[in-house]
Amino acid sequence: MRIITPSSVLRDWNLHDAGSLTKHANNPRIAASMRDAFPFPYTLDNANRFIRMATASNTNLFLAIEIDGEAVGGIGIHPLDDVKHRTAEIGYWLSESFWGHGIVTDAVRSLVPVAFERYDIVRLQAGIFSNNPSSMRVLEKCGFFKEAIHKNAITKNGVLLDEVMYVRFG
Repeated sequence: MRIITPSSVLRDWNLHDAGSLTKHANNPRIAASMRDAFPFPYTLDNANRFIRMATASNTNLFLAIEIDGEAVGGIGIHPLDDVKHRTAEIGYWLSESFWGHGIVTDAVRSLVPVAFERYDIVRLQAGIFSNNPSSMRVLEKCGFFKEAIHKNAITKNGVLLDEVMYVRFG
């Protein structure tokens, strides 16, 4: 898959991305806003493991955010199952050196219609750590609204945080 946004290209991951993934993901400020499965430090082994998983997935959609030929972030869609099978989750991250330029907003805005076309879903959601207002603004710019605040739902690096649930309907 390849989607051209105003500020980047969203495309499938490939094994050649391991070096740039390691370079851009190895940042404690990025890891602090991600689930624990996104490690810090982020090693070349982590990058290779992620790329193998991302390229083998038939259910989830994992795309690199590419700028000037280099993978500098990631965005993805994860459909839920069981009684939540009509819901999917969107997640994303971007290299700190590219923060504040609207790149993630463009990526989310471009991927939302793909999520509703590709999956049999009626809702797309994102759970944001309460200490990440920038990510909340991205979602609001893309038509998501704050649905709920799950109090003390996250423990990250020993700190208890609220999870702010954003949603958009198809």
